[in-house]
Amino acid sequence: MRILVTGGAGYIGSHAARRLLEEGHRVLIVDNLSRGHLSAVEAVRSLPVAAGGRMEFVVMDVRSRTELTSLLREWKPDAAMHFAAMAYVEESTRMPLEYHSANTGGTISLLQACRDADVDRVVLSSTCTYYGEPGRDRLPITEECETTPIHPYGWSKRAAERAMLDYAAWCAAQGRPFACGALRYFNVAGSDAKGLLGEDHRPETHLIPICIEAALGQRPYVEIRGDDYDTPDGTCLRDYIHVDDLVDAHVKLLNALNPGDARAYNLGIGRPFSVRDVIDSVRRVSGREIETRVGPRRAGDAAALWASGEMARKELGWSPRFTELDEIVRTAWKWRQSRPHGYASN
Repeated sequence: MRILVTGGAGYIGSHAARRLLEEGHRVLIVDNLSRGHLSAVEAVRSLPVAAGGRMEFVVMDVRSRTELTSLLREWKPDAAMHFAAMAYVEESTRMPLEYHSANTGGTISLLQACRDADVDRVVLSSTCTYYGEPGRDRLPITEECETTPIHPYGWSKRAAERAMLDYAAWCAAQGRPFACGALRYFNVAGSDAKGLLGEDHRPETHLIPICIEAALGQRPYVEIRGDDYDTPDGTCLRDYIHVDDLVDAHVKLLNALNPGDARAYNLGIGRPFSVRDVIDSVRRVSGREIETRVGPRRAGDAAALWASGEMARKELGWSPRFTELDEIVRTAWKWRQSRPHGYASN
């Protein structure tokens, strides 16, 4: 197949592009490079499976609908994987309009371009923050859990899903073949097992790479953002899923979609780990001490979020290979050791 990957210079998108090429597909990466890395694209391009023009890269914002439509008409993809987004929870509380523009508006622009270029399959990168902060009696979170997002990032992704479902319903009424799916994943972590790609955000807000930076001596300490939550050790609980397992679910969903399908799945390993659990894991894997300090809570953080992935297991035949936190951390540590300053080390 010929597959469009938006946000393919980013963390998850670059891993997806690599996997799709290894599966024998042709890949078109579209990214505006506002938060992605050209070095990640070049790393994917260096693979033998990308030779012969099987991967193309265009610098473009998906909100540039006229240009995107022209590109899709020319390239004629069979499907799109949509990763392009802004994804910092705290930042979204300070920049709500920018988040709705990038996430909701970007998805709408992509769907319009797909409509006009006759692209009939879309897989959307969504988020567990879709559910807001469910009560303890709703954990682990299933796809039927209906709650309210608690920050603009969650709302923007929920609105993006709604737009996609409304478009799917319109396609069905018009007799147009269209299929779509949303993957609501929990905390993505780790690096690809082959060590080619990794996690490198600027600024870094994700806990595992922050802890690794502290272990490498690149930051003096790790700030624990709140230790007074209603959890066993007072810190937030999260479900960590390895990026390769996440990409595997995207591929399985893409292959499973039939015309008229509109699906959504939660992705996680189904086990919660606290902030302190993560810090201890990085200490074990790196063999280094990490200083911690307790700071105020971060705006928009729920106390506990972890997934039931039973529906994805049942309907997609998906299951995570990485189920231990130390395994996930070990892949991240390996990549960052080889590139102490992330993609800037290349």
